[in-house]
Parts: sequence; structure tokens; C-alpha cells
Amino acid sequence: MTPPKSGGIALPLAITFAVQALVALAVYGAPVMAPVAAPALGVQASAVGYYVSAAYFGSMLSSAVSSGWLARFGPIRMSQIGLALCLAGLLLSASAWMPLVLLGGFVVGLGYGPATPASSVILVRAAPREFFSLVFSIKQTGVPAGGVLAGLLVPLLVLSMGWQWGAVAIGVACLALALAIQPARALYDTELKPDARIALASAFAPVAMVLRVPALRVMCISSFVYGGVQVAMVTYLVSFVIEDFGLSLVAAGAVMAASQVASVVGRIGWGLLADRALGRRVVLGLLGIGMGLSALAALAASPAWPAWLLVAYAAVFGATAVGWNGVFLAEVARIAPEGRTSEATGGCLFFTFLGVVLTPFLFNGVLALTGSYSTSFAVFAVPALWVGVWMLARMPAR
Repeated sequence: MTPPKSGGIALPLAITFAVQALVALAVYGAPVMAPVAAPALGVQASAVGYYVSAAYFGSMLSSAVSSGWLARFGPIRMSQIGLALCLAGLLLSASAWMPLVLLGGFVVGLGYGPATPASSVILVRAAPREFFSLVFSIKQTGVPAGGVLAGLLVPLLVLSMGWQWGAVAIGVACLALALAIQPARALYDTELKPDARIALASAFAPVAMVLRVPALRVMCISSFVYGGVQVAMVTYLVSFVIEDFGLSLVAAGAVMAASQVASVVGRIGWGLLADRALGRRVVLGLLGIGMGLSALAALAASPAWPAWLLVAYAAVFGATAVGWNGVFLAEVARIAPEGRTSEATGGCLFFTFLGVVLTPFLFNGVLALTGSYSTSFAVFAVPALWVGVWMLARMPAR
């Protein structure tokens, strides 16, 4: 399934970036809508964590089963299916009936899950090996790009048409992209395997495979912890700055956007640093320490902070807690057994999503006990710091 040489890296990178950004927007829009949508649903804004958990539970399942579907239908078709599922989930969420809202989050997650394994299948064959981490990091900037869109666009949608129609509008954008990438099927959905196993019995074969490979097990542990810190920041940052700093929805969205812009820059920078200087594993260890210290620094947050300091803090937190994925995925693709990139990616992402699913429940529990977003963030600093130090102590640079 090697792309035509005339297409180079630009076309597959553009397609995978766009898909990643739209499915991320479908998920990240909820935390920005939460301060307005939650009262209408009769819940606290922090309850958005349960929606996010439902979404990532769907992602965890769909990423685990994605290898068979990718082999049978191809990465572009699976990306289209994922985008269509995001539309369906957002329509359910727009019902404003809590059971359907949670179901909608789960369906959005089913659509989010295949995007990363599908993009890995395309890029592992297109990316020059000397810029492997950089290419994967650029593609993965689609995730924070979706966060930037959520921070800047969603408040405007909520204020202009309400949160329900805003959700529908995001879903329509996902459908438009699914239609737009249809011509790319001829380029990338080749060498399909119509007899590839897609039965539920084979769903967790990729999980078993990554657990058998020691280097992939390390990736699973690190992504479990890092994914938890990432979802905590993305899910609760807007509510944190609104409740603790008294910001408006638009201003809080801008703070979130700043964190995501920084993570875009971070992902590219970390990719370059991993490729050209330190190596992927060392960079991953340093990022664990960075996100841990950022989460711990929430204890010092104060309404007396000037706006520039709050934005700078959000930027550092975003660059580390949301900036690790590209280097991680490039390392998974490198150490995956020959011809099993999608399985290795899906299996490792199962553990990433597992951390993401569990974290909002744990975060809400700490928040209920302490009544403090700052303390809750600090609690999740501990495992990130431990994993970061452990990776640096145990793993070689290359």
C-alpha cells in the first residue's frame, strides 16, 4: 500500500492531519460546551468527565479492533466510517437527554478510535526514516489543532446557535471531510484483505501482541499514564479557569486554545528533538517529567495571576501533556513487528484509552473530596513524574 511517489509525503500527511483534527474537535468540543450545556442537562460542569470517559471507552474498543477492519477496508474507508460515527454521536448528544448524550459520547469515541491506526498505516510507508518522528508528530498535531478549533470556534457556535446546534455543526463538518477524502481511496485503500478477521474473538489480539513484546509493554505503561494527564488537562482546564479565575466562556476557550497551540509547536519540536538529538525514548521520559511538574504547578495557581502568566502556564502544560503523542506513535511504529504496525498501534492505544477512560472518574473523585481543581491536577502529577524518571533511568537514548 505504498503511496505513489508523485504524491510524496504532503498528500497523506494532509489527509491524516485533517481527519485527526476533525475527530479531535468532535471530542474536545464537549469540555468547552460543558459550562453552558451542563446546567441545561441538570448536572455540574465537571460531569463532562463522564461524557469524555464514554467517548474514550468507545475509542479504546474501536482502536483494539481496528487492525482487521483496516486490512479489510483500507485506511481511507475506515477514516470515513470514523467521521460518520462522529456525526452520529454528535446528533445523539444534541438530543439533550442525558442517556442519549452519554451514548452519543460513546459513538463519537467509536469514530475517534480508528483515526490513529489508519493514519499510521499510511504514514509508516510514506515517511522518510530520517524524519520518522517529525512526520508522525506533524500528523499528530491534528489532535491539538482540533483542540484549538474547540477553544476558539465552539464558544462562538454556542453563543450564536446554542450548544445543541453547535454540536450538529461540528458533525456536519465531519461528514463533509468524509466525502472530500473519497478520491484518495484509489491511492491508499489498496492490497486489501477481504478475508481479514473482524470477529469480536480477535478484537484483543493486538493487545495480547503488544504485551508479549517488552519494548511495547513499556510504551503501553507510559501511554496509560500520559494519556490520563492529557485528558485531565483537556477535560477540566476550561472549567478550572472559569471557576477559579472567573473567566468568561470565550476567555476560557482562548486559554484552552493557547494550550493547544503550544502543543502543536511542542509536538513538532519534540519530534525534531527525538529524531536529530536525544532519541524518542529519552524525549518521552523528559515529557513525563515536564507534564508532571506542570500538573503540580497548578497548586500555585491564583486568581491574582496576570493573564499572561495564566496563558503561559496553559501553554507549558499543553506542550508537555498533549505534546507527547507523535514521538510515542513513531516509536511504536519503529519497534512493531514487521508488517504489524496497525496491530501494534491499536494495541498500545488500547492502554492509552484505558488511562483516558479511568482518569475522569478518578479526577472527579479527588475533586469531590478536595473541592479543588488544583489539588486534583497535582494528584495526577505523581504517576507522570514516576514514569518519566523510570523511562530515563531504564531506557537507552536510541
